[in-house]
Amino acid sequence: MGSGVAVVYGSLVVDLKQFSQLPGFRAMQDLIRRWWGLELAIADDRGYVLDHAEGKIIPSDNEFCRQALFSKEGFRRCNDSVKLVRDRLRGVKKKSVVVHQCHLGFDIVAAPIHDGDRLVGFVFTGGSLHEEPSATARHDLLRKVRELTSADRADARAMEEALPAIPRTSAVELEHLSDMVELAAQEVNDALRERGRRPAGSRAATAPAAGNKEPGRFRELVGQASAMQEVFQLLEKIVRSESTVLIHGESGTGKELIARAIHYNGPRAKKPFVVQNCSAFNDNLLESALFGHVRGAFTGAVKDQKGLFEVADGGTFFLDEVGDMSPALQVKLLRVLQEGTLTPVGATRPVKVDVRIIAASHKDLGKMVERGEFREDLYYRINVLKVVVPPLRDRIADLPLLVEHFLHKHHHGSGAPPRLSDDAMAALAAYRWPGNIRELENEIERLIVLGADEEELPASLLSPRIREAAPEPQGGQARPPTWRLERMGTLREVVESVEAEVIAQGLIRTHWNKSQLAKELGISRSNLIQKCSYYGLDRKE
Repeated sequence: MGSGVAVVYGSLVVDLKQFSQLPGFRAMQDLIRRWWGLELAIADDRGYVLDHAEGKIIPSDNEFCRQALFSKEGFRRCNDSVKLVRDRLRGVKKKSVVVHQCHLGFDIVAAPIHDGDRLVGFVFTGGSLHEEPSATARHDLLRKVRELTSADRADARAMEEALPAIPRTSAVELEHLSDMVELAAQEVNDALRERGRRPAGSRAATAPAAGNKEPGRFRELVGQASAMQEVFQLLEKIVRSESTVLIHGESGTGKELIARAIHYNGPRAKKPFVVQNCSAFNDNLLESALFGHVRGAFTGAVKDQKGLFEVADGGTFFLDEVGDMSPALQVKLLRVLQEGTLTPVGATRPVKVDVRIIAASHKDLGKMVERGEFREDLYYRINVLKVVVPPLRDRIADLPLLVEHFLHKHHHGSGAPPRLSDDAMAALAAYRWPGNIRELENEIERLIVLGADEEELPASLLSPRIREAAPEPQGGQARPPTWRLERMGTLREVVESVEAEVIAQGLIRTHWNKSQLAKELGISRSNLIQKCSYYGLDRKE
């Protein structure tokens, strides 16, 4: 085994290096490099950087990191700092992000890679400062680098002049950077989990999902309710074709799982499956991510970069939240659908691609067309085959099946997973689930953590919002908000209670995508971050 390239558990070899070529990882790597001049890398479970194992040393756009990495003692200390990050990640949850200061005082932002419950590596970037260094800190930094490099006076002066050029991240930018590192790690985790589910040489997973008539068919889609059976019947017809598909459903209903089922059961199963959320970036970044760019197209474009459409050539491209795409990008997407060609940013020659498009949105695109917010011609282009994914409240009969599925998924101890008490199941059934399946999965994972080794998980461990949910009134009338009944006080206290509840539910519904939630609420992302801090809605908590 090459140093730092693979991790071995029994007969399973986890080759982490291959995951650095994933489209999502490459996209995050490119954006982090362009925004902050930082490099995104992967390290194994021993803290060895994979690029270093191949003799590649790629420092961030930070002269102090460069000087340290290219000195013998500095290289050793940099790697020791990465190993300390590994130690910290061993004690955190799977979806946590760690910010650690290296031996020079720069931030290392890292997110874990897990195989089951084992930490097999992590994604990280480093070399920035989130706080302006004091005079003492600047003096210590210069001293440390001089000691590592034996710099003469001329070099020392050059180092002082390099201080203002150190990459900086504000509090908001650090959170944004953390989100991007976590997204890159999630891409690797998803690919690793998918690999573990399929036999050698196969692109499809083999574990059948309950509720499906054909073993191994649409294995990730769990459900027996009539609404889901209609979806399964429709998918049986869709997977035989290569037509464009539009998936409509609320956030958290599993639209990406539907898209994956279509791809891996269709004629393009052995070709790439690429995912891009259209609400994640602004126009310029999304255009570059989708269509690529040529060298010199903009500041920081130091080489030609393929877009995700080219990466997906021959396969399937899943465009999530396509309703958030700007009118200008809608025109370019329409051209790809009509002509099968695209033009990278800064290029003059079109590139031909063969891609099946699966689009998804939680918004009603038909009504957006009526309001002039979405192109009518594009709508009819993507709405060839339409799948409507029912919300959890409309398939509540599947709740016991889903609960059992998630209990098995998130139970990592020995023996059988715990079960829910009757009172706990009744409380889950009474709740409206605005975050749908994603919210349910998060709640079950939380229950398992809080329930420790208990065989039966009681209702008292459920989140307060679920315990407080009253049964629906008879006659189909909507339940009054709980704050009217239980949260009395001053007007400001009542307003803040409602605001905190709306934000909390929105964070769950959007899977903690603050950019998307800020857009939905009509406020700036920085304003939303301040409100989350004020109400104690930090994800790590």
